[in-house]
Amino acid sequence: MPIIVNLDVMMAKRKMSLNELSEKVDLTLANLSILKTGKAKAIRFSTLEAICKVLDCQPGDILEYSSK
Repeated sequence: MPIIVNLDVMMAKRKMSLNELSEKVDLTLANLSILKTGKAKAIRFSTLEAICKVLDCQPGDILEYSSK
């Protein structure tokens, strides 16, 4: 898949666990795990907005396009 999810990188930079992010964004651990591992087929803008707000980052910090 040409879209790479760098959620784990941003979480590490902010020293935040998946459990903590799950509570702050109000998403289940399972759904966040699917997103974090890059297995998600889609993401709602409201979810992306909530993650960016909590991690204090831009969508481009989490999602990356690769032509390879």
